[in-house]
Amino acid sequence: MEGYETMDDLKLRKYEGQGNNCQYQRLTSNETEEKLNDIPTIKEPYIASKDLAEAVNDALYLRRPLLLEGEPGCGKTRLAYSVAYELGYPLKECYIRSTSRAQDLLYTYDAVRRLYDLQERSLIKKNEFNAENKEENDTRNQNFSRRQYVELGKLGEAIELAEKNIPSVVLIDEIDKADIDFPNDLLLVLDKLQFEVDEVQGWKFDALQNQTTRQRRDFLP
Repeated sequence: MEGYETMDDLKLRKYEGQGNNCQYQRLTSNETEEKLNDIPTIKEPYIASKDLAEAVNDALYLRRPLLLEGEPGCGKTRLAYSVAYELGYPLKECYIRSTSRAQDLLYTYDAVRRLYDLQERSLIKKNEFNAENKEENDTRNQNFSRRQYVELGKLGEAIELAEKNIPSVVLIDEIDKADIDFPNDLLLVLDKLQFEVDEVQGWKFDALQNQTTRQRRDFLP
């Protein structure tokens, strides 16, 4: 049993890149003990060179992004699947377009849907409440939750998992399609690994949890 626990220690998980079966226990939710939905379960027949496997392990140890360049079809995207499968980590996939912003990878806020819902709610309340209940009606509208209109992006989900001590692999694909400012904005986000939802006061996600990268290394994306 002690040997199994040592094998499953996050500190010891390394990428071999020889198309092997996953030798580590796949990560589960710390809250429900259920397996996470986005962990690859199909074996990835990917064979990495020794230098590439070492580069992946360096990125894992440092918890820094690994930039891959190469011709289309050479296996850049499949490497992320291979790493996630072999280590038993969740895989978060971000596909970049020319209009993508770094913040979109963290979260999006549907202000239009909230406006429609507020208008509909206001009409319903006018029919339900008389003039004596107007103050109560206004208070309820002011407290109408904004959180339900926030959708975390894949990088945001990875940071949320890290808060719960669950590491993940984040694939940011076709970054060269983005605006010229996108890489710099993205590097800033990857350096901080924290963000606030501007539309919801006090709602913050922080993978570092007020600690250093070194202290939180094994849990970071």
